[in-house]
Amino acid sequence: MTESTMEDENAAAPDLAALETKTAELVAGVETKMTAAITAALAPLTDRLGKVETTLRRPGAAVAPETKGAEAPERKAFENYLRGGTAGMDYTEVKTLRTGDDTSAGYLAPAEFIAEVDKNIVLWSPVRQLATVRNTTRGSVELPKRIGRPTATWVEELEDREDTETGSRYGKSAYEVKELTAYVDVAFSTLEDAAVDIFAELAGDLAEEFGQAEGQAFVTGNGVKRPMGFMSDTTIPSVVTGDAAKILPDSLIDLFHALPSPYRTNAVWGMNSTTLGACRKLKTTTGEYLLSMTGLAGSPVTTILGRPVVELPDMPDVAGDNIPVVFGDFAQGYRVFDRVGFSLLRDDLTQRTKGKCRFHARKRVAGGVRKSEALRKLIVAAS
Repeated sequence: MTESTMEDENAAAPDLAALETKTAELVAGVETKMTAAITAALAPLTDRLGKVETTLRRPGAAVAPETKGAEAPERKAFENYLRGGTAGMDYTEVKTLRTGDDTSAGYLAPAEFIAEVDKNIVLWSPVRQLATVRNTTRGSVELPKRIGRPTATWVEELEDREDTETGSRYGKSAYEVKELTAYVDVAFSTLEDAAVDIFAELAGDLAEEFGQAEGQAFVTGNGVKRPMGFMSDTTIPSVVTGDAAKILPDSLIDLFHALPSPYRTNAVWGMNSTTLGACRKLKTTTGEYLLSMTGLAGSPVTTILGRPVVELPDMPDVAGDNIPVVFGDFAQGYRVFDRVGFSLLRDDLTQRTKGKCRFHARKRVAGGVRKSEALRKLIVAAS
């Protein structure tokens, strides 16, 4: 190796070291900038998690899921509306309430309130508990319905198939949605008392009002401004008692077997308390009571011929030409449609001189017989 070559290599060495140093500085700078960018992007999330952690560390902050749900913004805003109207609410709460604004009148109740009302309605309206219930967003519901059965005939191999007009045909069943209204008066002192669960109180009162009105309509409604009840439906077949003034044991057996067997599996007897009392006195030819009381103590199950009895207070009493008993599968025989939306309007002026605030509630519901073949009526008549 010559002397000049060694001098060139010694001169190049410092340049390589400088390049490595510069590269390391650039890499460090890039990493610092990336770290800063990521930290800045995560800052809002980190801050939010810190606040949540601080809140959870407070005494009593670990609440049950159902308690958390009770403090949902929608429910809190709605309860504040019930107690003081929109005048005492801030912009955020009013905005939350407006998301459920019913353009017709009032504010749509939150899901928790509607669920509470529906739960209580079952207690007042047994038909709702027995029937099939669906939701709808329309003013009327139309369902296809078969009005003719397919015709089956035996033929030879090359024989012409007969053309008949009694083949399978389809029509439709229409259910018009009707509007139901009610109002509840609540003292202002009750609304101001924080110890009173105004949410539950209003739900219970409205459940009673709507439940009683619905229960009667589903049984005796004529379709005018209310749903069509099964008692008003003339397409349901009937069986006579064989006596012009009372129910005979054999008539209940006839009614039981008049219902097609596929529907008897889930069928129930429907009658009011007076008729049930009369049926409890009926005996077989061997002296045994036709009606039996079975089940646990305190919660007996009343059955006739093995099928449960449900009290329908709006059914008529036993009398000539009356229909005191219905038997069938209501899940297939009767249909209820709830129009989506339950609205409540606070009126603190009409009853103010009496120290009360009036709440106007409205809901829309449809009902009617879906399959008349799934139900049977018992008419008190000799023949």
